[in-house]
Amino acid sequence: MRIQAGQHKGRKLLSPSGRTTTRPITGAARKALLSMLEPHLPGALVVDLYCGTGTLGLEALSRGAARVCFADRSRSVLHRLRRNIEALDAAAACTVWCGDVPAGLAGWLAELDAPVDVAFVDPPYATARRWAEAGWTGEGEAVLAALAARLAEDGRIALRTDGRSEPPPAIAHLAADRVRRHGDMTVAVLAPAATGRDG
Repeated sequence: MRIQAGQHKGRKLLSPSGRTTTRPITGAARKALLSMLEPHLPGALVVDLYCGTGTLGLEALSRGAARVCFADRSRSVLHRLRRNIEALDAAAACTVWCGDVPAGLAGWLAELDAPVDVAFVDPPYATARRWAEAGWTGEGEAVLAALAARLAEDGRIALRTDGRSEPPPAIAHLAADRVRRHGDMTVAVLAPAATGRDG
C-alpha cells in the first residue's frame, strides 16, 4: 500500500501481517472516498476507528489534516501502525488509542480539545453485519452517536461495511450524504442531519 496523494504521496505503508481480520481498503475505493472528503481535510481533526495499520488516517494526514487519532484493539496491528507513523515522521500529529472501540470511544473523545471534522468507522465486516442485522441499534448506534456528539457542524463520518450490509439512511442525528458501492464493500458518508442529503 502507498499514500496516494498529498505531502507523502508515494510513500509505502506496512500492511497487516499474517492472518488477520483487518482488511485494508482497496486503492480505488480509498481514492473515491478521500476525494469525497477532500474539502473537509485541510486543518482537520480526524478520528480513524478500527484503524488497522492506519491507511485512511495517514492518507488524510498527507492530504492536509492537522491531527489524526487512531483506535484499534489489536496491539500487533497498532505496532505496525506506529511504524507507519514513524516512517512518515508524523508522531507529533498522531494519537493512538488502544482498546475496545465501543467501550472506550466516549472517554477517548472527551480527551479532545476540538470538534471532530472527519471520522472513519471501518469495523470488521462481521461486526458491521451484526450492527446492520440489529437495525443499527445498540452498539453500532452508540458508536455513531458518540461521534455525532463531538462532530463539527460541517463534519463527516465515513462508514464502511460489506456489500451485504445496508448502511443506515439516518441515525443518531446523522443522515446519509453519499453512499457508494465498490465491489464487495459499501461506503456511506454521514453528515449532521441538517446538512445531509441523499446522493
